[in-house]
Parts: sequence; C-alpha cells; structure tokens
Amino acid sequence: MRNWARAALARLDAHDEAALVTVLATEGSAPREAGTKMVVWRGGQDGTIGGGNLEYRVADQARRMLDVPQTQFAIQDYPLGPLLAQCCGGRVRLFLERLNDNSRDWLTEAAQRMDAAQPFEVRTRFEPGALSKSIAPILSARDAAPVTLAGGPASARGPRPAPGDELVERADAPRPPLLLFGAGHVGHAIARAFEPLPFQLFWYDTRPETDDLPGVSVLSPAEMAAKAMGADPDAFGLVLTHDHALDYALVSAGLAGGGFSYFGVIGSKTKRARFMRRLRDDGFSEAALTRLTCPIGLPHLKSKAPEVIAVSVAADLLMRQEAARVRNDEGLIRASL
Repeated sequence: MRNWARAALARLDAHDEAALVTVLATEGSAPREAGTKMVVWRGGQDGTIGGGNLEYRVADQARRMLDVPQTQFAIQDYPLGPLLAQCCGGRVRLFLERLNDNSRDWLTEAAQRMDAAQPFEVRTRFEPGALSKSIAPILSARDAAPVTLAGGPASARGPRPAPGDELVERADAPRPPLLLFGAGHVGHAIARAFEPLPFQLFWYDTRPETDDLPGVSVLSPAEMAAKAMGADPDAFGLVLTHDHALDYALVSAGLAGGGFSYFGVIGSKTKRARFMRRLRDDGFSEAALTRLTCPIGLPHLKSKAPEVIAVSVAADLLMRQEAARVRNDEGLIRASL
C-alpha cells in the first residue's frame, strides 16, 4: 500500500521542499474520501486526490505556496461543479501544508507505522502562522470520523481552524494480512497487483531460486504449512505453488488451523473435486470445506493469463473486504441504538 510519508521523505532527501495535500472533508459526490493524501513538489507529485481539474488546480496552488516562504499552510474549499466544471457536483475542503527538514521527525514516525501496518493519528495544532505536528498511536478501534477538527468531524463548509484548534487525522485503514503461497508466474503477477492495495503481503515459496524475488521468503514445506495453520482469523490466504501435493498440504493445514477469513487455492473444477474428496476422506467436515474457495477470482473472467488472474483475484478480495467493512459498520450502528 502506498506510503505517503515515505514519498514525502524521499523529496526531502532530494533537497526538495514539498507540500502535503489532505482531503479534510467532502460533501456530496467527490472523487476521493476524507483522509486521502497527495505529495506535491515543484517538479512532480506522488499520489492522487482524484485527478481531473481539481487535482490540477490544487497541485498548482501547492507549488505556488512553496514559492512563498512565509506561507506554512492553507485551507481551501472547492465546489466541484461551478468552479472546476467537474460533474461530481460535490464539495471538498483541502489542507495544504509545507514540508521541509523540520517535518522529518513526524514523517519518519508515520512512515514506520505505515510500514508496520500500525494504526496511528496525525495531530496538527494550529498556532498563529505555524503548525505543530505529532504522531499518536491508536490503541483501540473507535467509531469516529477519519478527520476531526476541534473535537468534531471536519466539514466541507464548517468553521476553519482557529489558533489553538487541533486537527486529528486517523491513519488506521485496515490492512489485513495476505498470505501468498507460491512465487510462480501467477504468484508474481498477484504480488505486483496487490502491492498498492490495502493488504499486508506475506509471500512464501519453497524453491531456493525464488529467493532473488523481492519480498519472497523461502521456507520449507513444513514451515509454510505452519504459516497456513497459524493464520489469523482476519487473514486472506492464496495457495498457488508449483506442486499440487504441496497445495493440498497447505490447504489441509489452513483448514485445520481455523484461521483465514478467505482461503483460496488456484485450480480447475476438477482439481476442486479431487481436493474436496481427499479432504472429506481425511476427516474434514462440510462446514470446514465451505471455507475453501476454488477456483479463485471472479467467475466471469475465464482468462488464464497470470495478469488477468491477478486482477480478478484482487477485485474479488477487495469486494470481500468492502462487504466485511459494511457488515462491521452496520454492527456498530445497531450496537449504538
């Protein structure tokens, strides 16, 4: 998943001042949600707040802010329809802030927490003409707005920050672990597809020659089976090794361990039937078998090209993740009634 803090630090390492653009709040239809960030410097940008005329205008504004040394930040409201001729028709409030060597400490901590998939808050305190920044860990899940200002949810039309106000941005988007077993052509394509997505990838293979692939951990079959058996309940698992016998051993271990919110093995309907028959013979219950997905990916995409399989699997897992998020939100709403 994209690490905006690392992108900002890379610009500072290159001796470039940069601006961090944050979507504080939206109203109506908007191209990106509150909390989305984009790093802008004089020669380029990293990330996106939705593209189109909005992004073009904001990037230009950020670069003009960098040319005025005394300007540390700006709050800008954009009605997407009348001002920018974008048909979204909504409204966004953006926060633009200057990044320089004084920003290194909090950016470094934010980058490390994102690398480790640790939830945190970025706290910004507004002082006359200046900002003070800090990173605070989030110790428990909370039903709160992604961005709050002075104790309440940030608004696309609400009051602007006043001296002494504190802006709090949550950076706790869930990144469930994805255990990927196999580093062949399909595994490689899946790893590339998932690199920018909101999953924490753990990639394994048994073959020594795969050790040269960035991100692959070479383990013995027994070590890989232990990873499958010890998976967390919120983990996603994909089995696609070079060996059907190893695939079966990993499937057996994963089902026996009881983890995984999603557990899939690559294969045809014939492979599925053979695996199901063997699993029943090995004593797995019908309830356990329902936890296994085979074939993987979206059923309407029939191509066997690795890149197409990767896109299909990514779309399927993203839809499952979103469905789980909706169920969780509905549960929180019912619990609060």
